[in-house]
Amino acid sequence: MNIFVSNLSYAINDDDLRQAFEEYGEVSSAKVIMDKFTGRSRGFGFVEMSDENGQKAIEELNGASFDKKVISVSVARPREDKPEGERRFNNNRTGGDNRGGGRSFGGNNRY
Repeated sequence: MNIFVSNLSYAINDDDLRQAFEEYGEVSSAKVIMDKFTGRSRGFGFVEMSDENGQKAIEELNGASFDKKVISVSVARPREDKPEGERRFNNNRTGGDNRGGGRSFGGNNRY
């Protein structure tokens, strides 16, 4: 079972997350998601464990206090694929390439 854990303290690392869930059974993996630019935690992570133990962990840990923050724990859902246009340009309604436009070269615009 893949478990989604949100509202994590930025101080929590993979080992801390693993230890919190090991109380409920064997943890296959525990990963806090990090921002690729800053290297800082994004405040959420994923834990993999057996279905039976995972369900117990979700029931017990959802709404629990972990490092002075109330965490949210649920079954992880697969990411939804967005259509090509939405993935790259969320605010572009025309579906174009969002490069701007016009032929302004400064000075006297003769075009």
